[in-house]
Amino acid sequence: MDKDKDNVRIGIFDSGIGGITVLKEILDLIPCADMIYLGDSARLPYGTKSSKTIIRYSLQCADFLMSKGIDMLVVACNTASSHALPFLKEAFHIPIIGVVESGSQAAIDAGGRRIGVIGTPSTIKSGSYDKALHALKPDVQVFSKACPLFVPLVEEGWCEDSITEQVARRYLDDILQSEVDTLLLGCTHYPLLKGIIAKVMGSGVRIIDSARSTAHVVSGLIGENSSRKHDQSIDYFLSDLSPVFIRLGELFLGKRMEHVYEVDLCYNDSNINSECGNAV
Repeated sequence: MDKDKDNVRIGIFDSGIGGITVLKEILDLIPCADMIYLGDSARLPYGTKSSKTIIRYSLQCADFLMSKGIDMLVVACNTASSHALPFLKEAFHIPIIGVVESGSQAAIDAGGRRIGVIGTPSTIKSGSYDKALHALKPDVQVFSKACPLFVPLVEEGWCEDSITEQVARRYLDDILQSEVDTLLLGCTHYPLLKGIIAKVMGSGVRIIDSARSTAHVVSGLIGENSSRKHDQSIDYFLSDLSPVFIRLGELFLGKRMEHVYEVDLCYNDSNINSECGNAV
């Protein structure tokens, strides 16, 4: 990436609304770069799909964002990062940042020795966090748990509901019994449940938010560009335009989502018709 370029364009994709947490953290750190967010909401969740399908969807999302002239790609989806990152890096020759590596590094940097990892069934089954954490610190102990109901609870907007707390207590009991010192949120939806998760885990456990750590990696790669004066643009593309998505997205961002487009991802193998976006 050209660090001397005046207007850096960052592409971000996720299967749905969870990636908005990554976008928000990047916006907080880098208020000048142009952002293009793609939520593949028509095909969520990725976490229950096969590896082959996840890779195909991820390549298609990245191809669409590349058609928008991005300089950097952020894979704001733990499932896609777990399965598709090597394929994305081979296909597209721009900086590509995944949340798995960023979150793992943050957990190790925080001093984690007994690290709990929660994520979608596909992310946990892939073992991506175990591999990334052990590559950074071979003697670290990792305790993983799939939490499949967390994503639909977030999508429903039940981020502070008593039912969500009951589900969290049931999911996290095994992690608590393992006496972890650090809990890594291995899904970009999960920061939206951070309050409930922290309450269940207790004050003695560090909570690592992969969205925040990913934003710091992006900021470091951009360098001085992150503080340059620039009128920022943010475009949102959704493969299924849902009023719930926009309502929750605005709640998570703390501001209105303007320039929202519904995009019919007209794929022809790996090629995308970039002209199929319709302004809302």
